[in-house]
Amino acid sequence: MNLADLAMLALANTLGAASPGPDVLLVTRQATRSRKHAIATSLGVHVGAFMWIALTVFGAAALLTTFPAILEAVQILGGGWLIWMGQSLFRQGWATRYERPIDIDTASESLGTLGHAFRLGLTTNLSNPKIVLFLSSITVPLLPHHPSFAVQLLVVAVLISCSLAVFLTLSFVVSTRAIQLKLLGASSWIDIGSGIVFMCLGALLISRGIWEILA
Repeated sequence: MNLADLAMLALANTLGAASPGPDVLLVTRQATRSRKHAIATSLGVHVGAFMWIALTVFGAAALLTTFPAILEAVQILGGGWLIWMGQSLFRQGWATRYERPIDIDTASESLGTLGHAFRLGLTTNLSNPKIVLFLSSITVPLLPHHPSFAVQLLVVAVLISCSLAVFLTLSFVVSTRAIQLKLLGASSWIDIGSGIVFMCLGALLISRGIWEILA
């Protein structure tokens, strides 16, 4: 595997990581209130991402494609988790929509502990096993047929580093004081909107999982 292949892999994964999705939405929402919580959430997301990346690069993802029912079952469970989280965010935003905007100095209090933020990122990432299909689509064409263990480790490191860099950049940029001040006034509506998106994504995952099982 040459440097050009690694560069293509890094670019594809960076673009994929930056595309809108549950992980990006969650970290953005956290960053509007607390940089520390956004970083903790990003780290949780990438513990999950590391698992999916390792499964893909080391070939274990073939098990999921050979037995798609496993992937579909995880997808249905993940969809249920996204719906639960979505309705929690929606209810929280709806209950506070007419209250005084959150003060920037106390905004992080509504996010719970850093451990909770980490677990939230982890479970949100693990809720969408379809990431395996994306990772397979960008790694399989570029990996050698019989890659050495060192090459596999290098690919894992490149993929996780690119994605983590995107999320940490997002965490730092959105959590700058100027951006936080602009967004905190709409925090309740951000929660409502995020909740609706999460519930829709969860319903989509469940419906796809059921459809693929029945097909």
